Order: sequence, then C-alpha cells, then structure tokens
Amino acid sequence: MQPFDSSVDPGSEDFIRNREAMLAAVEQFRTAERQPQLAAEARAQRYRERGWLLPRERLNRLLDPGAPFVELCPLAGYKLYDDSDGSGAGGGAICGIGFVSGRRCVIRVDNFAVKGGTISPAGMDKALRMQQVAMENRLPVVTLAQSGGANLVYATETFAPGGRGFANQARMSAMGIPQVTVVHGGATAGGAYQPGLSDYVVMIRGQTGMYLAGPPLLKAATGEIADEESLGGAEMHCREAGSGDYLAEDDADGIRLAREIVATLPMTEPSSQDLDWQEPLYPAEELLGIVPADSRKPYDVRELLARIADASALLDFKPEFDTQTVCAHIRIEGKTVGAIGNNGPITPAGANKAAQFIQLCDQSATPLLFLHNTTGFMVGTAVEHQGIIKHGSKMIQAVANARMPKISIVVGGSYGAGNYAMCGRGFDPRFIFAWPNARTAVMGAAQAGKVMRIVSEQKMQRSGAVDEAMLDKLEADTAAFLDAGSDAISCSARVWDDGIIDPRDTRRLLGFLLETCAEANRTPVATNTFGVARF
Repeated sequence: MQPFDSSVDPGSEDFIRNREAMLAAVEQFRTAERQPQLAAEARAQRYRERGWLLPRERLNRLLDPGAPFVELCPLAGYKLYDDSDGSGAGGGAICGIGFVSGRRCVIRVDNFAVKGGTISPAGMDKALRMQQVAMENRLPVVTLAQSGGANLVYATETFAPGGRGFANQARMSAMGIPQVTVVHGGATAGGAYQPGLSDYVVMIRGQTGMYLAGPPLLKAATGEIADEESLGGAEMHCREAGSGDYLAEDDADGIRLAREIVATLPMTEPSSQDLDWQEPLYPAEELLGIVPADSRKPYDVRELLARIADASALLDFKPEFDTQTVCAHIRIEGKTVGAIGNNGPITPAGANKAAQFIQLCDQSATPLLFLHNTTGFMVGTAVEHQGIIKHGSKMIQAVANARMPKISIVVGGSYGAGNYAMCGRGFDPRFIFAWPNARTAVMGAAQAGKVMRIVSEQKMQRSGAVDEAMLDKLEADTAAFLDAGSDAISCSARVWDDGIIDPRDTRRLLGFLLETCAEANRTPVATNTFGVARF
C-alpha cells in the first residue's frame, strides 16, 4: 500500500478556523463529562466519614496501574429525565473496558455519590449495552455495586428492560463469561438479583445489605421487625444463606478480593502474530483542522485515513467507479482494516461499490471501519431511474449480515438511511463512537423545516387560505427542534453511541478496540446449559 499524499495546509486560515471550532466542541463535551465527578466531590466528605471510597477511587483500585481504560457511554442520560444540571451523566454508573489482574474486562462501578446511583431509562440502556459488549467480546464482567436501584419516577420505563438485564446475566454465565460482583452497600429487591445472578460475590462486613424486602417494607408487608444486619448483612449471607462467597473487611479489601478472583480466570491466548507497524506520516493533531466547521463544505475523507493508518498508507478500492463513497484497505497498529468513508451522498454506484467491498472483507474476515459523514442516499429522478432503492438495499443487506467486527466513528453528519448504510447504532456495530462535531438525525434540520413547510403549505392551499407567518414559524421551530436534538452530546445522552472522543485519540482508540475484537476470538470459554447456580 502506498502512502497518501496529503494536500492539507495546517497554516491556512480554513484549517485554523476548523481547528478552533473543533477544540471548542472538545471542551464542551469534556465539561459535560466532568459534571458527575464534580457532584461526587462535593459530597465526598460525608462518604469518607463512613469509611467509603468514592466511585472513581474504587475504579482506580480495581484497574491495573498504567493499563489503558476506555470509558463507555459517559454521557448517558445527560440532561434527560430529571437531570437538570448534567450531574446525572453516566446514568448512575461508570462503565468501560479495562485490565484487572492482566485480564481485559468490562467494568461497572455504581456511582452512588450522585443521586444514590439510581438508574434512569438511559442508565438502563447503558447497562444493557455493557452486557452486549461483554457477550460480543467474551469479556469477564466486574461490578462494584452500590445503587439505589431503578429511579422509581421512571420505573414503568425501566421495569421490562430490567428483566432483560437479568436474563442476560443468566445467559452470560451459561456462555462461560464470568461475572464478579462486590456488593459495597445496599442491594434491595431487583437489585439483589444482580449479585445473586453473578458467578462470584464479595460482601463487606458491616456495610453490605442485601434483601428482597428491606426492614420498612418487611414490616409493612408482614409485620415482622428486623434490623438490616440480621435481615441481610454480609456475615449472614456468607455464613448462613450462602448468597455471598467472600467476606471482606472494607471497600479496599473487597476490591482486592475481586482482583484475586479475576486472576484465577483462564488467561486469553496470546496473539500468534508478531505485529510491527509505522506511525502515520502526518500528526494526529491535524485531525482537528481537516473537517470544516461549516458542514456544507466538502473535504476528502482520505485525509482522515492518512492520519489514522499505519505509515499513512491505503489501498483505494475502485476509486474511478465512484468518488463519493471511499473504500480502502488500511492497517492500524499492524491489523488490516477495511475502511468506508463518505465524500458526499451515497449514489447507486457508491452503494454497489461499498456492498462489494463489504463482501470481500467478509470473505477475508477483515474488520470494517465506517467513518460517517453523509447526508444519506442521493435523491432525484435520475438516481431513482438508476435503482437507488435496490442498490441502497444491497449495501444495507451487506452491512447487516457481514460477520466480521464492525466499528463506526461518526466524524460529521450521519443522516437518514445513510446512518443505517454506514452501520449506525441500529445495525449493531461492535463499537460506535462520535467526534464532538457529529450530528445524527433523520435528516438535516434545515431540510426538515422545509419539508414541514411544504407539506403544511399544500394543506393550506387545498383549504384556500395560506398563512405565510404561520409557515415561517413552523419551518423555524421544526429546524430548531431537530437541530437541538441531533448534536453529539444529545445523541450520546440517548446512548446512540459509546461515547464522544477527541479526534486526536481516534487511532489509539481504534487500536484498543481492534485488539479487543481480535482477543475475543482467542478467549477460551466453557459453555454450559444453565449457568452457575449458587448452592
């Protein structure tokens, strides 16, 4: 593969303007991500007086020092439901992929320091997403549990999905995916089944409280009076009920035991490949200034690939057949990847080209990388006559049925059926992240406003009275509504992606994700029928 000859001028006015806009967008999402931590720090003293470690302190003790940790869905629920100040970002938990005792794991730490770690509908979506990540990548799950459970204000929205979460736990155990839970605090009703369905349970003396009905509900339901410790304390569960497997003295001791449990699990087989690679010829810093601040201006997606790919080299597939859909083979940290990006709308030829490229990658088990920046499929009389619907359907068929890992990065707009064809959330990419300038919606805000205006105007004409002022307001309100809900932070809050990233981190993140996918194929699992039961 030959290095791509970049035409980007980092000293140009356009580049500098684009860079400033991107840096402002980076700071905006970083500020949003900091809100839960600031809220936790404001309450830190009261928890330390109880001898508790804060959620991120627990996380840091669990992780291997110096090893990478990729946080997932940190903005889930941001300013949704009852989160007025943004402190509820994360949906009640800190989650991600990191290393524990040398083993790559999915990690969940309940964020009890913010709203008691209660779970909103977005938090439930995040919890189910973490289970999906664990199952697809054969990763053990370590949970540091201390949550108030479901936010009862939204219980009608979380009850049914909560059942799916328990079913997933049972199925993961049967799949041979170990689940380790440290119960740091209260676990009541449905919350008690999360550790109950785990394969290994650590409880903390004088701190854990696990029961189907706490003392108040027990008294109301049966008249029985019991204190928390005798009803469901750690010592009772470990000595009598058998619901706990290990008894720890405090938070730190519980986390130590979790690390030791993970250390007993079979290690993933090492890669047989001795990979060697060169860094890109162009600095990652330049990724800040390539994408225009004005989304209407075009750019060449291969300029992004040149700053992600090993040695900035790529093999362009059928470049003369269609120029608006770019398909190319690249390598990232020595791993071959099939990359698909957008230089414009998807045409009939572009859809055909992409479908063929996807099938070739499927044949060779080559992972796919999608870089979204498209207004969608081309529209108009000419492309309808060329069969845009059937050709677009072929591309969507290929994306949906391709068997290799698929990773999506939304680097610009991702609109309409173009989002589907580029492997958006609904098509279950193995991982999907967004740049801070990303926008995802059924269509562009301006186009949506115009569509509503045209439809309403036609209705008015049939009635014989056209109100231009009303049409102006309808168009403006529709555009504003769609614009407000399509930016990167709003989409990430709804768990439409796994997080927003600084463009400069793209290559490093992709290297981590590709190795996670490759490791899944080397991870030994011993399946059974019903999972591990606690006797």
